[in-house]
Amino acid sequence: MALSTVAALQIGSSPEGTAQTLADVLAFEAEIKASGAGLVVMPEALLGGYPKGEIFGTRLGYRLPEGREAYARYFASAIDVPGPETEALAGLAQRTGAMLVLGVIERAGSTLYCTALYFDPDKGLVAKHRKLMPTGTERLIWGQGDGSTLPVVDSAAGRVGGVICWENHMPLLRTAMYAQGVQIWCAPTVDERDIWQCSMRHIAHEGRCFVISACQVQPSPRALGIDAPGWDADRPLIRGNSMIVGPLGDVLAGPLQNTTGLLTAQIDVEELVRARYDFDVVGHYARPDVFTLQVDRRARQTVAFVD
Repeated sequence: MALSTVAALQIGSSPEGTAQTLADVLAFEAEIKASGAGLVVMPEALLGGYPKGEIFGTRLGYRLPEGREAYARYFASAIDVPGPETEALAGLAQRTGAMLVLGVIERAGSTLYCTALYFDPDKGLVAKHRKLMPTGTERLIWGQGDGSTLPVVDSAAGRVGGVICWENHMPLLRTAMYAQGVQIWCAPTVDERDIWQCSMRHIAHEGRCFVISACQVQPSPRALGIDAPGWDADRPLIRGNSMIVGPLGDVLAGPLQNTTGLLTAQIDVEELVRARYDFDVVGHYARPDVFTLQVDRRARQTVAFVD
C-alpha cells in the first residue's frame, strides 16, 4: 500500500476582501503541515469571492449605473495570474509540501474568469483551469474558458484533475477528464446542497477515482449585514458540506457543515486498479465503435496578428 493524506480546506471568502481571505488561507499553514497532506483542495472563487445574490444592476435589455459600480468593485477584488497572490500561495505549497488546488477569480484584460489554480510544492504555479460554462447569471460576470486549460497534473498523491462546481454535471467534460487518467478528482464549488453530495459520490463511482469536494462556507445574510431578497435572512448563504469520496462512492470524510476547517482522509491510488476491474469508463467499459468524443485543446483568441 502507498497511503497518502489528502484534504479539503473548507473556508469562505472574507467580507473584508481578497487580502484578508489570502491571510486566512495562509493561517492554515501549521495545520496543513501537521496533517501531512500531500494535496489540499480549496473552494471555488475563494480569492475574489462568489457574490451570491448580487444582480449587478442588470435587467433584461438594460443595466443600471449602480450595477456597473458593483462590477468595478468585484473586478478590483480579482487577482492577476501570475501575481503577488499566486506567489504567496506558491510559498505556502513549498513550506507545507502539499500541492494546492483552489478557486480564484482571474482578471485577464477586462474579462474575469472563474479559475482553478494548481500549485506544486517544488515548481510553484504549474497549471490552471478556466471554468468552461458559467452557470445562470454567472454569465454576466465571467467569461468562458476553452479547451486549452483542461490539465491533469502529477502530484505526490496521484494524478490530479479539477472541475469547477456545475461543470461536474457536464458528461462530456467528465469523459475528457477520465480519458486523461485522473486519479484524484478535485471539485472546488459553492454548491452546498445535499444533491451535490450525490453528484460527488456518482462521479467517484463513475470515474473510479477519489473525489475531493471543497465548498465555501458563508454565514447568513443577517450576519453579513447584506440584503438577499428571497433568502431566509438567518439561513447560511453557503453551509459547506465539503467531503472526500472513495472510488466506489463511499464517503471517506465529511460532509463538514457550517464551519471552517481542514477535512482529511488517507487514500491509496493503487486501489483504483481493483475498483476499475469491472468498470473502466473510458477503457473496457467504453464502446468506441459506437461513441467517440473529440476534444479541441487549442487556445482560442479573438484576434491573431500574423507578421
